[in-house]
Amino acid sequence: MREFPDLRDTVARLLSPRMRNRLQRRPPTIRDVARQAGVSVATVSRILNRREDVAPATRERVLRVIREQGYTRNRTASALSAGRSGLVGVTLPKIQSSYFAQLADAIVDALYEHDLRAVFCPTRHERELELSLLERLMHGMTEGAVLILPSESSAELLAVQGQGYPLVVLDPKTPVGPGIPSVSAANITGAAAATRHLLGLGHRRIAAITGPAGWCATDDRLAGLHTALAGAGIEPDAALVAEGDFEVAGGRNAAARLLALPDRPTAIFAFNDNLAVGAFQAARELGLELPGDLSVVGFDDSEEAPLVTPALTTVRQPLGEMARMAVSLLTRLLAGRPVEALRVELATTLVVRESTAPPPARRRPAAGGDARRRRGRTQTALVLPR
Repeated sequence: MREFPDLRDTVARLLSPRMRNRLQRRPPTIRDVARQAGVSVATVSRILNRREDVAPATRERVLRVIREQGYTRNRTASALSAGRSGLVGVTLPKIQSSYFAQLADAIVDALYEHDLRAVFCPTRHERELELSLLERLMHGMTEGAVLILPSESSAELLAVQGQGYPLVVLDPKTPVGPGIPSVSAANITGAAAATRHLLGLGHRRIAAITGPAGWCATDDRLAGLHTALAGAGIEPDAALVAEGDFEVAGGRNAAARLLALPDRPTAIFAFNDNLAVGAFQAARELGLELPGDLSVVGFDDSEEAPLVTPALTTVRQPLGEMARMAVSLLTRLLAGRPVEALRVELATTLVVRESTAPPPARRRPAAGGDARRRRGRTQTALVLPR
């Protein structure tokens, strides 16, 4: 029977002397390095932690031994011994949404810059689940948390802070109290810019599809809409406001109600891009041309915004900057440094594409048959799977 050489020996012969030594013997410890360099373990530790209170010659000798022996520090054990895990909890309603996925991706990148890692906890907008997850994060291995669109009340968040657990709220769902750091987009000015864009095109009957009542994004964007309308001398019309849920189906249903009005709007300001895509669908079902019969503006500038037909005019939220700012505030808290601004709002940008145009020269029929007979074709909206 043919005998095969031991695989370990074969691999060892192919490796460099340094790697062969590491393979054939146990990994060197910090005590081995100290003994070989003729210094104390504490001195090696100071060098590894880049302390400056070590003589240059001693530092060079220790570093040479580290290279020769192939010593690598167990970062996890070092962090735990120092009372740190390097882990940060991140709660968010869901991961598969484009909006939350962009925030999550930017948070991961920002944490890596600080040698930290994320522990993601989807909450599904369920308050009890979120409270349970936050309790586990606080008493588990994480050092702090970034809470995206949290459902907890300010009192509950302050109670968590009171136990010494640092946290930052990103995109608050409801107003947060004083003492709780938060980061959001400038929703009021962004909504006002979107409305002024429509007013500048000549629109006067501007409808709104909002998010759920009581949410910060809903209230602030509605305030921005009303501010711009007031600046143009237009009284807000409650009949032109329909509540949605920030989802495509909710936008479609809300837009259908608005477009069924006897004097339908010539433009719709949807409070996020999902709602805007839903408005596209409702307009298509009624045979309306976009933007000839109806202009639509969204909010977010999601990945889908330039891909729908017509490409969506929308307000861009600086999601990457928001995530980085939230991580920056959290790392300051973890380091015990003061946070100068507890409420940070980052500027938005109006992105004009193809879904907005001047209103039709004359009033089109409210909905349905006449509009369909007028054209043999309609504009379609591309909805990407989520």
